[in-house]
Amino acid sequence: MKSVAFSKMSGTGNDFIIIDNRKGVIANSKKFALAVCNRKRSVGADGVLLVERSKVADYKMRIINSDGSEAGMCGNGIRCIAMFAFLKKIAGKEQSVETLSGLKTVTITDSGKGVVDVNMGVPKDEKFGIHVRTCGKSFLAYYVNTGVPHTVVFNKNVNVAVDGRQIRYHKVFKPAGTNVDFVKVIDKHTIRVRTYERGVEEETDACGTGATASAYITNMLCKTKFPAKVVTSGGDILKIDADEDGNLYMSGKVTNICEGKIFY
Repeated sequence: MKSVAFSKMSGTGNDFIIIDNRKGVIANSKKFALAVCNRKRSVGADGVLLVERSKVADYKMRIINSDGSEAGMCGNGIRCIAMFAFLKKIAGKEQSVETLSGLKTVTITDSGKGVVDVNMGVPKDEKFGIHVRTCGKSFLAYYVNTGVPHTVVFNKNVNVAVDGRQIRYHKVFKPAGTNVDFVKVIDKHTIRVRTYERGVEEETDACGTGATASAYITNMLCKTKFPAKVVTSGGDILKIDADEDGNLYMSGKVTNICEGKIFY
């Protein structure tokens, strides 16, 4: 059995096992994630974040979901890995991070309170008014990519586990599939979001790219205005704002849960 040093952090309820992998200690990332993300047999987490070497940024972030698949971007994950990099002196408060969805800039705005901001970039691939029919239900959906694909719906009386899974695997979104965000508008600057996450394959307490996608779609539909507060499934708050160039910014807290050695 092998062991490796790790930290476990949570970004508004989205939890991750973080490894400094600049020396390549984790060779099989899929096998590792499947082993350590299991909440009954190991530390447990929504995913694994690997810090790796980069030629174009302070470091490269790799995101391995709990099912072993690799994601292009994770909003809460990048905030957690940025705090990890800051605490481990891998990078300073202003960081450039290489991801599969491009270079991202992250700022540790308050290290004492764990507040981290990230420039999520400009959303792309918008598709509005998609009619999705599942077993006995019909959804009017709105699609956008905020680093990974998200589909936003406003239906009431949803079963996140059942409806989320059916939309996530719907033929309309093949072959990649989609994350699914169920949104309730509270007021002009506040929404509540529940996300069924692709790769985790269940509802998570929070999803940063989902919060960003939901705030963007509700703004485009004139249901809300920026800056927006997103209330997560876990009851935490993520703040989303936009600049004049269309870049979206997400801000929220990161919690350092524990660290030590993990056996796998």
